[in-house]
Amino acid sequence: MQERQNIAVFVDYDNIEIGVKSTLRREFAVSLCLDALKERGDIVAKFAYANWSRQEGAVRQMAENAVQMVQRLPSPRGDKNGADINLALDALEMAFTHKNVNSFAIISGDSDFIPLVNKLKAYGKTIYIVGGKAFTSTILQQNCHEFISYESLLDDSKFPPREMMPIDKPRPTPIPSATALLAASSPAAVAAAQQGQAAQAAAQALHGEHRRGGRDHRRPAPLDLPHALPLVERALATLRRRGVQPQLGLLKSTMLQLDPSFNERAYGTGSFSDFVDKLETNGYLATTGPEGRKTIEVKQVAEAIAAPKKDEALPLLRQVVDIYKLDLEDGATADDLAGWMTKIHPTFDAQKYGFQSFGEFLNFAQDNYLVRVEADAVRGLIAYPGAELIPQRHAPEPSAVAPVAPAANEGAEAPAAEASVEAVSQEPEEDEKPKRGTARKRTTTKKAAAGGSANGSTTVRRPRARKPVE
Repeated sequence: MQERQNIAVFVDYDNIEIGVKSTLRREFAVSLCLDALKERGDIVAKFAYANWSRQEGAVRQMAENAVQMVQRLPSPRGDKNGADINLALDALEMAFTHKNVNSFAIISGDSDFIPLVNKLKAYGKTIYIVGGKAFTSTILQQNCHEFISYESLLDDSKFPPREMMPIDKPRPTPIPSATALLAASSPAAVAAAQQGQAAQAAAQALHGEHRRGGRDHRRPAPLDLPHALPLVERALATLRRRGVQPQLGLLKSTMLQLDPSFNERAYGTGSFSDFVDKLETNGYLATTGPEGRKTIEVKQVAEAIAAPKKDEALPLLRQVVDIYKLDLEDGATADDLAGWMTKIHPTFDAQKYGFQSFGEFLNFAQDNYLVRVEADAVRGLIAYPGAELIPQRHAPEPSAVAPVAPAANEGAEAPAAEASVEAVSQEPEEDEKPKRGTARKRTTTKKAAAGGSANGSTTVRRPRARKPVE
Protein backbone atom coordinates (compact mmCIF):
# COMPACT_ATOMS: atom_id res chain seq x y z
CA MET A 1 0.00 0.00 0.00
CA GLN A 2 1.36 3.43 -0.93
CA GLU A 3 2.37 5.64 1.98
CA ARG A 4 0.06 8.53 2.75
CA GLN A 5 1.53 11.89 1.77
CA ASN A 6 1.63 14.52 4.53
CA ILE A 7 2.81 17.69 2.83
CA ALA A 8 4.40 20.77 4.39
CA VAL A 9 4.20 23.81 2.10
CA PHE A 10 6.80 26.60 2.07
CA VAL A 11 6.16 29.70 -0.09
CA ASP A 12 8.98 32.03 -1.16
CA TYR A 13 6.49 34.77 -1.91
CA ASP A 14 8.86 37.44 -3.26
CA ASN A 15 10.28 35.07 -5.86
CA ILE A 16 7.04 33.48 -7.04
CA GLU A 17 5.16 36.80 -7.07
CA ILE A 18 7.59 38.68 -9.30
CA GLY A 19 8.05 35.59 -11.48
CA VAL A 20 4.34 35.32 -12.22
CA LYS A 21 4.01 39.07 -12.81
CA SER A 22 6.98 39.29 -15.17
CA THR A 23 6.16 36.22 -17.29
CA LEU A 24 2.36 35.85 -17.19
CA ARG A 25 1.23 39.39 -16.31
CA ARG A 26 -0.95 38.02 -13.53
CA GLU A 27 -1.27 38.29 -9.79
CA PHE A 28 -0.02 35.22 -7.95
CA ALA A 29 -2.83 33.08 -6.54
CA VAL A 30 -1.71 30.74 -3.76
CA SER A 31 -5.02 28.87 -3.91
CA LEU A 32 -4.10 27.38 -7.30
CA CYS A 33 -0.93 25.87 -5.85
CA LEU A 34 -2.66 24.53 -2.76
CA ASP A 35 -5.44 22.91 -4.79
CA ALA A 36 -2.87 21.13 -6.96
CA LEU A 37 -1.03 19.85 -3.88
CA LYS A 38 -4.25 18.60 -2.28
CA GLU A 39 -4.59 16.20 -5.21
CA ARG A 40 -1.30 14.60 -4.13
CA GLY A 41 -1.78 14.35 -0.37
CA ASP A 42 -2.83 16.08 2.84
CA ILE A 43 -1.42 19.52 3.56
CA VAL A 44 -0.43 19.60 7.24
CA ALA A 45 1.50 22.90 7.39
CA LYS A 46 1.66 26.10 5.28
CA PHE A 47 4.22 28.88 5.63
CA ALA A 48 4.90 31.95 3.48
CA TYR A 49 7.93 34.25 3.80
CA ALA A 50 7.99 37.94 2.84
CA ASN A 51 7.99 41.47 4.18
CA TRP A 52 4.22 41.53 4.59
CA SER A 53 4.09 45.21 5.51
CA ARG A 54 4.68 45.91 1.79
CA GLN A 55 2.33 43.18 0.54
CA GLU A 56 -1.08 44.38 1.67
CA GLY A 57 -2.89 42.79 -1.26
CA ALA A 58 -1.35 39.39 -0.61
CA VAL A 59 -2.09 39.31 3.13
CA ARG A 60 -5.79 38.77 2.49
CA GLN A 61 -5.39 35.76 0.21
CA MET A 62 -2.88 34.20 2.60
CA ALA A 63 -5.30 34.59 5.48
CA GLU A 64 -8.18 33.19 3.43
CA ASN A 65 -6.14 30.05 2.71
CA ALA A 66 -4.88 29.70 6.32
CA VAL A 67 -1.25 30.21 5.34
CA GLN A 68 0.98 31.23 8.24
CA MET A 69 2.82 34.41 7.24
CA VAL A 70 6.42 34.65 8.47
CA GLN A 71 7.48 38.28 8.64
CA ARG A 72 10.87 39.25 7.19
CA LEU A 73 12.24 42.64 8.30
CA PRO A 74 15.09 43.77 6.01
CA SER A 75 18.23 45.10 7.64
CA PRO A 76 19.73 48.50 6.68
CA ARG A 77 22.28 46.67 4.50
CA GLY A 78 19.58 44.70 2.68
CA ASP A 79 18.05 41.28 3.09
CA LYS A 80 18.44 39.64 -0.31
CA ASN A 81 18.57 35.99 0.83
CA GLY A 82 17.03 36.37 4.28
CA ALA A 83 13.77 34.66 3.34
CA ASP A 84 15.62 31.82 1.60
CA ILE A 85 17.75 31.12 4.67
CA ASN A 86 14.78 31.28 7.02
CA LEU A 87 12.75 28.97 4.79
CA ALA A 88 15.57 26.42 4.57
CA LEU A 89 16.12 26.40 8.35
CA ASP A 90 12.42 25.93 9.08
CA ALA A 91 12.13 23.13 6.52
CA LEU A 92 15.10 21.25 7.97
CA GLU A 93 13.78 21.73 11.50
CA MET A 94 10.42 20.27 10.47
CA ALA A 95 12.15 17.31 8.82
CA PHE A 96 13.84 16.49 12.16
CA THR A 97 11.04 17.28 14.59
CA HIS A 98 7.90 16.16 12.69
CA LYS A 99 8.37 12.56 11.61
CA ASN A 100 4.84 12.41 10.21
CA VAL A 101 5.74 14.95 7.50
CA ASN A 102 7.09 12.90 4.61
CA SER A 103 6.63 15.41 1.75
CA PHE A 104 7.74 18.98 1.24
CA ALA A 105 6.40 21.45 -1.33
CA ILE A 106 8.49 24.53 -2.15
CA ILE A 107 6.63 27.21 -4.09
CA SER A 108 9.49 29.08 -5.71
CA GLY A 109 11.66 29.15 -8.81
CA ASP A 110 14.93 30.04 -7.07
CA SER A 111 17.84 27.72 -7.83
CA ASP A 112 19.29 28.52 -4.37
CA PHE A 113 16.98 25.83 -2.97
CA ILE A 114 18.78 23.01 -4.80
CA PRO A 115 20.97 22.14 -1.74
CA LEU A 116 17.85 22.07 0.44
CA VAL A 117 16.08 19.79 -2.04
CA ASN A 118 19.03 17.41 -2.17
CA LYS A 119 19.30 17.30 1.63
CA LEU A 120 15.59 16.56 2.11
CA LYS A 121 15.74 13.86 -0.55
CA ALA A 122 18.66 12.30 1.33
CA TYR A 123 16.41 12.10 4.41
CA GLY A 124 13.81 10.18 2.39
CA LYS A 125 11.33 13.02 1.83
CA THR A 126 9.25 13.52 -1.31
CA ILE A 127 9.83 16.94 -2.87
CA TYR A 128 7.35 18.95 -4.94
CA ILE A 129 8.37 22.17 -6.65
CA VAL A 130 5.68 24.62 -7.78
CA GLY A 131 6.80 27.39 -10.13
CA GLY A 132 6.60 28.78 -13.62
CA LYS A 133 8.43 27.10 -16.46
CA ALA A 134 9.59 30.49 -17.67
CA PHE A 135 11.38 31.46 -14.43
CA THR A 136 12.08 28.26 -12.50
CA SER A 137 15.59 26.89 -12.89
CA THR A 138 15.63 23.79 -15.08
CA ILE A 139 18.16 22.27 -12.68
CA LEU A 140 15.65 22.65 -9.85
CA GLN A 141 12.91 21.15 -12.04
CA GLN A 142 14.97 18.05 -12.74
CA ASN A 143 16.11 17.44 -9.13
CA CYS A 144 12.72 17.20 -7.40
CA HIS A 145 10.28 14.30 -7.46
CA GLU A 146 7.60 16.27 -9.31
CA PHE A 147 7.57 19.74 -10.78
CA ILE A 148 4.15 21.39 -10.98
CA SER A 149 4.16 24.23 -13.49
CA TYR A 150 2.11 27.27 -12.53
CA GLU A 151 1.08 27.69 -16.18
CA SER A 152 -0.73 24.34 -16.12
CA LEU A 153 -2.89 25.50 -13.21
CA LEU A 154 -4.28 28.57 -14.95
CA ASP A 155 -7.88 29.00 -15.96
CA ASP A 156 -8.41 32.13 -18.06
CA SER A 157 -12.10 32.22 -17.23
CA LYS A 158 -11.34 32.67 -13.51
CA PHE A 159 -7.99 34.47 -13.60
CA PRO A 160 -7.81 36.66 -16.73
CA PRO A 161 -4.49 38.35 -17.57
CA ARG A 162 -4.11 41.88 -16.25
CA GLU A 163 -3.44 43.43 -19.67
CA MET A 164 -6.52 42.01 -21.38
CA MET A 165 -8.98 44.17 -19.40
CA PRO A 166 -8.34 47.92 -19.41
CA ILE A 167 -7.34 48.82 -22.94
CA ASP A 168 -9.82 46.86 -25.06
CA LYS A 169 -12.90 48.54 -23.56
CA PRO A 170 -13.04 52.26 -24.43
CA ARG A 171 -14.89 54.41 -21.95
CA PRO A 172 -17.72 56.71 -23.18
CA THR A 173 -16.54 60.25 -23.81
CA PRO A 174 -18.48 62.87 -21.82
CA ILE A 175 -19.80 65.99 -23.56
CA PRO A 176 -17.61 68.96 -22.55
CA SER A 177 -19.06 72.28 -21.37
CA ALA A 178 -18.28 75.70 -22.87
CA THR A 179 -15.94 76.56 -19.99
CA ALA A 180 -14.05 73.33 -20.52
CA LEU A 181 -13.70 74.04 -24.22
CA LEU A 182 -12.21 77.51 -23.52
CA ALA A 183 -9.76 76.04 -21.00
CA ALA A 184 -8.76 73.31 -23.42
CA SER A 185 -7.91 75.81 -26.13
CA SER A 186 -5.00 77.35 -24.16
CA PRO A 187 -1.42 76.55 -25.34
CA ALA A 188 -0.58 74.65 -22.13
CA ALA A 189 -3.69 72.50 -22.45
CA VAL A 190 -2.93 71.75 -26.10
CA ALA A 191 0.63 70.67 -25.23
CA ALA A 192 -0.63 68.46 -22.38
CA ALA A 193 -3.20 66.88 -24.68
CA GLN A 194 -0.54 66.08 -27.26
CA GLN A 195 1.63 64.44 -24.61
CA GLY A 196 -1.34 62.43 -23.38
CA GLN A 197 -2.13 61.24 -26.90
CA ALA A 198 1.50 60.20 -27.42
CA ALA A 199 1.51 58.25 -24.14
CA GLN A 200 -1.77 56.54 -25.05
CA ALA A 201 -0.44 55.62 -28.49
CA ALA A 202 2.71 54.16 -26.91
CA ALA A 203 0.61 52.12 -24.46
CA GLN A 204 -1.57 50.81 -27.29
CA ALA A 205 1.52 49.91 -29.32
CA LEU A 206 2.98 48.07 -26.33
CA HIS A 207 -0.30 46.27 -25.75
CA GLY A 208 -0.45 45.32 -29.42
CA GLU A 209 3.10 43.99 -29.20
CA HIS A 210 2.03 41.75 -26.34
CA ARG A 211 -0.95 40.57 -28.34
CA ARG A 212 0.99 39.79 -31.53
CA GLY A 213 2.78 36.53 -32.10
CA GLY A 214 0.81 34.60 -29.46
CA ARG A 215 2.44 36.54 -26.58
CA ASP A 216 -0.79 37.78 -24.96
CA HIS A 217 0.16 36.13 -21.62
CA ARG A 218 -2.82 33.82 -21.57
CA ARG A 219 -2.41 30.16 -20.74
CA PRO A 220 0.27 28.82 -23.12
CA ALA A 221 -0.89 26.83 -26.12
CA PRO A 222 -0.53 23.03 -25.79
CA LEU A 223 2.51 21.27 -27.18
CA ASP A 224 2.42 18.77 -30.00
CA LEU A 225 2.22 15.14 -28.93
CA PRO A 226 5.45 14.02 -30.68
CA HIS A 227 7.43 15.94 -28.03
CA ALA A 228 6.12 13.52 -25.38
CA LEU A 229 6.82 10.30 -27.30
CA PRO A 230 10.53 9.90 -26.37
CA LEU A 231 9.67 10.07 -22.66
CA VAL A 232 6.74 7.66 -23.05
CA GLU A 233 8.88 5.15 -24.96
CA ARG A 234 11.67 5.43 -22.40
CA ALA A 235 9.24 4.83 -19.50
CA LEU A 236 7.69 1.79 -21.20
CA ALA A 237 11.15 0.35 -21.89
CA THR A 238 12.05 0.84 -18.20
CA LEU A 239 8.93 -1.04 -17.09
CA ARG A 240 9.68 -3.88 -19.51
CA ARG A 241 13.19 -4.25 -18.08
CA ARG A 242 11.69 -4.47 -14.59
CA GLY A 243 9.28 -7.15 -15.77
CA VAL A 244 6.23 -5.07 -14.84
CA GLN A 245 3.08 -4.83 -16.89
CA PRO A 246 2.77 -1.17 -18.04
CA GLN A 247 -0.44 0.31 -16.67
CA LEU A 248 -1.56 3.93 -16.37
CA GLY A 249 -0.49 4.56 -12.80
CA LEU A 250 2.88 2.87 -13.19
CA LEU A 251 3.52 4.60 -16.48
CA LYS A 252 2.99 8.10 -15.04
CA SER A 253 5.07 7.46 -11.92
CA THR A 254 7.88 6.11 -14.09
CA MET A 255 7.68 9.11 -16.40
CA LEU A 256 7.94 11.44 -13.39
CA GLN A 257 10.97 9.51 -12.17
CA LEU A 258 12.68 10.04 -15.51
CA ASP A 259 11.50 13.64 -15.99
CA PRO A 260 9.96 15.39 -12.94
CA SER A 261 8.91 18.35 -15.11
CA PHE A 262 6.44 16.26 -17.14
CA ASN A 263 2.85 17.46 -16.97
CA GLU A 264 0.05 16.09 -19.11
CA ARG A 265 -1.71 19.46 -19.08
CA ALA A 266 1.08 20.88 -21.21
CA TYR A 267 -0.34 18.76 -24.05
CA GLY A 268 -3.91 20.03 -23.71
CA THR A 269 -5.33 17.25 -21.53
CA GLY A 270 -6.83 17.44 -18.05
CA SER A 271 -5.72 14.02 -16.75
CA PHE A 272 -3.18 11.36 -17.55
CA SER A 273 -5.84 8.97 -18.84
CA ASP A 274 -6.99 11.68 -21.27
CA PHE A 275 -3.36 12.11 -22.31
CA VAL A 276 -3.04 8.39 -23.09
CA ASP A 277 -6.38 8.42 -24.95
CA LYS A 278 -5.16 11.34 -27.05
CA LEU A 279 -1.98 9.44 -27.93
CA GLU A 280 -4.06 6.42 -28.89
CA THR A 281 -6.46 8.50 -30.99
CA ASN A 282 -3.56 9.95 -32.94
CA GLY A 283 -2.12 6.48 -33.57
CA TYR A 284 0.94 6.70 -31.33
CA LEU A 285 -0.09 4.12 -28.69
CA ALA A 286 -2.28 1.05 -28.38
CA THR A 287 -4.12 0.12 -25.17
CA THR A 288 -5.75 -3.17 -24.21
CA GLY A 289 -7.79 -4.24 -21.21
CA PRO A 290 -10.69 -2.78 -19.22
CA GLU A 291 -10.89 0.80 -18.00
CA GLY A 292 -8.61 1.39 -15.04
CA ARG A 293 -6.36 -1.59 -15.85
CA LYS A 294 -5.24 -0.73 -19.34
CA THR A 295 -1.93 -2.00 -20.61
CA ILE A 296 -0.07 0.23 -23.02
CA GLU A 297 2.05 -0.58 -26.04
CA VAL A 298 3.92 1.67 -28.45
CA LYS A 299 3.02 1.47 -32.10
CA GLN A 300 5.67 1.46 -34.82
CA VAL A 301 4.43 4.83 -36.03
CA ALA A 302 5.96 6.57 -33.01
CA GLU A 303 9.48 5.46 -33.95
CA ALA A 304 9.32 7.24 -37.31
CA ILE A 305 8.37 10.62 -35.80
CA ALA A 306 11.26 12.79 -34.61
CA ALA A 307 10.45 16.15 -33.04
CA PRO A 308 13.20 18.78 -32.79
CA LYS A 309 15.07 18.75 -29.50
CA LYS A 310 15.39 21.74 -27.19
CA ASP A 311 19.17 21.98 -27.65
CA GLU A 312 18.73 22.54 -31.37
CA ALA A 313 17.23 25.99 -30.73
CA LEU A 314 20.27 27.30 -28.86
CA PRO A 315 22.46 27.98 -31.95
CA LEU A 316 19.67 30.13 -33.41
CA LEU A 317 19.51 32.26 -30.28
CA ARG A 318 23.30 32.45 -30.07
CA GLN A 319 23.39 33.99 -33.55
CA VAL A 320 20.79 36.61 -32.61
CA VAL A 321 22.58 37.47 -29.36
CA ASP A 322 25.85 37.95 -31.27
CA ILE A 323 24.17 40.35 -33.69
CA TYR A 324 22.34 42.41 -31.04
CA LYS A 325 24.95 42.16 -28.29
CA LEU A 326 25.25 45.93 -27.89
CA ASP A 327 21.48 46.28 -27.44
CA LEU A 328 21.43 43.44 -24.92
CA GLU A 329 24.17 44.94 -22.76
CA ASP A 330 21.71 47.53 -21.48
CA GLY A 331 18.95 44.93 -21.18
CA ALA A 332 16.24 44.02 -23.68
CA THR A 333 12.75 42.78 -22.96
CA ALA A 334 11.75 39.25 -23.88
CA ASP A 335 9.34 40.63 -26.48
CA ASP A 336 12.13 42.63 -28.15
CA LEU A 337 14.37 39.58 -28.24
CA ALA A 338 11.52 37.47 -29.64
CA GLY A 339 11.06 40.06 -32.39
CA TRP A 340 14.76 39.91 -33.25
CA MET A 341 14.54 36.13 -33.39
CA THR A 342 11.66 36.34 -35.85
CA LYS A 343 13.54 38.92 -37.91
CA ILE A 344 16.70 36.79 -38.21
CA HIS A 345 14.89 33.42 -38.31
CA PRO A 346 11.40 33.99 -39.79
CA THR A 347 10.34 30.36 -39.31
CA PHE A 348 11.36 30.16 -35.65
CA ASP A 349 8.68 28.94 -33.24
CA ALA A 350 9.50 28.08 -29.62
CA GLN A 351 6.75 25.43 -29.49
CA LYS A 352 8.38 23.63 -32.38
CA TYR A 353 11.29 22.81 -30.04
CA GLY A 354 9.15 21.80 -27.06
CA PHE A 355 8.77 25.17 -25.27
CA GLN A 356 5.32 26.43 -24.43
CA SER A 357 6.46 30.06 -24.46
CA PHE A 358 9.42 32.17 -25.46
CA GLY A 359 10.05 32.95 -21.79
CA GLU A 360 10.48 29.24 -21.10
CA PHE A 361 13.00 29.10 -23.94
CA LEU A 362 14.95 32.01 -22.41
CA ASN A 363 14.94 30.22 -19.06
CA PHE A 364 16.44 27.16 -20.73
CA ALA A 365 19.04 29.33 -22.50
CA GLN A 366 19.99 30.96 -19.20
CA ASP A 367 20.85 27.60 -17.65
CA ASN A 368 23.09 27.05 -20.68
CA TYR A 369 24.93 30.37 -20.03
CA LEU A 370 23.71 31.91 -23.29
CA VAL A 371 21.70 34.76 -21.74
CA ARG A 372 21.11 36.17 -18.29
CA VAL A 373 17.47 36.88 -17.43
CA GLU A 374 16.12 39.15 -14.72
CA ALA A 375 12.47 39.53 -13.75
CA ASP A 376 10.89 42.97 -13.68
CA ALA A 377 7.32 43.48 -12.49
CA VAL A 378 6.71 46.28 -15.01
CA ARG A 379 8.78 45.42 -18.09
CA GLY A 380 8.62 41.63 -17.75
CA LEU A 381 11.68 39.48 -18.42
CA ILE A 382 14.85 41.46 -19.15
CA ALA A 383 17.60 39.61 -21.08
CA TYR A 384 21.34 40.32 -21.02
CA PRO A 385 24.26 38.50 -22.68
CA GLY A 386 25.18 35.35 -20.82
CA ALA A 387 28.52 34.29 -19.38
CA GLU A 388 29.33 32.34 -22.55
CA LEU A 389 29.29 35.52 -24.67
CA ILE A 390 30.93 37.96 -22.23
CA PRO A 391 34.72 38.21 -22.88
CA GLN A 392 36.81 37.54 -19.80
CA ARG A 393 39.12 40.29 -18.65
CA HIS A 394 42.74 39.18 -18.28
CA ALA A 395 45.19 40.63 -15.75
CA PRO A 396 48.02 42.84 -17.13
CA GLU A 397 51.12 40.93 -18.09
CA PRO A 398 54.28 41.34 -15.94
CA SER A 399 56.15 42.81 -18.94
CA ALA A 400 54.09 45.99 -18.60
CA VAL A 401 55.71 46.67 -15.20
CA ALA A 402 59.28 45.83 -16.24
CA PRO A 403 60.31 49.33 -17.54
CA VAL A 404 59.94 50.79 -14.01
CA ALA A 405 63.38 49.49 -12.88
CA PRO A 406 65.49 51.45 -15.41
CA ALA A 407 63.51 54.65 -14.69
CA ALA A 408 64.36 54.45 -10.99
CA ASN A 409 68.09 54.19 -11.74
CA GLU A 410 69.61 57.61 -12.33
CA GLY A 411 73.07 56.18 -13.13
CA ALA A 412 71.96 54.54 -16.33
CA GLU A 413 73.71 57.20 -18.42
CA ALA A 414 77.13 56.66 -16.80
CA PRO A 415 80.05 56.12 -19.16
CA ALA A 416 80.75 52.69 -17.75
CA ALA A 417 77.95 50.12 -18.36
CA GLU A 418 79.21 47.90 -15.56
CA ALA A 419 78.71 50.67 -12.99
CA SER A 420 75.02 51.09 -13.96
CA VAL A 421 74.34 47.34 -13.76
CA GLU A 422 75.96 47.26 -10.34
CA ALA A 423 73.83 50.19 -9.13
CA VAL A 424 70.62 48.49 -10.32
CA SER A 425 71.52 45.24 -8.62
CA GLN A 426 72.23 47.01 -5.33
CA GLU A 427 69.05 49.09 -5.32
CA PRO A 428 66.68 46.56 -3.65
CA GLU A 429 69.16 46.04 -0.84
CA GLU A 430 69.55 49.79 -0.21
CA ASP A 431 65.75 50.28 0.03
CA GLU A 432 65.66 48.17 3.17
CA LYS A 433 68.34 50.31 4.96
CA PRO A 434 67.55 53.25 7.29
CA LYS A 435 67.04 56.76 6.02
CA ARG A 436 70.66 57.82 6.58
CA GLY A 437 71.96 54.98 4.46
CA THR A 438 69.64 56.02 1.64
CA ALA A 439 71.01 59.58 1.68
CA ARG A 440 74.59 58.30 1.43
CA LYS A 441 73.59 56.16 -1.54
CA ARG A 442 72.27 59.19 -3.47
CA THR A 443 75.56 61.07 -2.84
CA THR A 444 77.57 58.14 -4.13
CA THR A 445 75.37 57.98 -7.22
CA LYS A 446 75.99 61.64 -7.98
CA LYS A 447 79.67 61.08 -7.56
CA ALA A 448 79.64 58.21 -10.00
CA ALA A 449 77.64 60.23 -12.53
CA ALA A 450 80.14 63.10 -12.39
CA GLY A 451 83.07 60.75 -12.86
CA GLY A 452 84.54 61.72 -9.46
CA SER A 453 86.20 64.92 -10.84
CA ALA A 454 83.74 67.69 -9.82
CA ASN A 455 82.41 68.79 -6.39
CA GLY A 456 85.29 67.28 -4.55
CA SER A 457 84.43 69.11 -1.30
CA THR A 458 81.04 67.45 -1.22
CA THR A 459 82.47 64.00 -1.67
CA VAL A 460 84.99 64.52 1.14
CA ARG A 461 82.75 66.24 3.71
CA ARG A 462 79.66 64.02 3.58
CA PRO A 463 81.34 60.61 3.84
CA ARG A 464 83.20 61.76 6.98
CA ALA A 465 79.89 62.82 8.56
CA ARG A 466 78.15 59.50 7.74
CA LYS A 467 81.12 57.24 8.55
CA PRO A 468 80.02 56.29 12.07
CA VAL A 469 76.72 54.95 10.66
CA GLU A 470 78.55 52.26 8.76
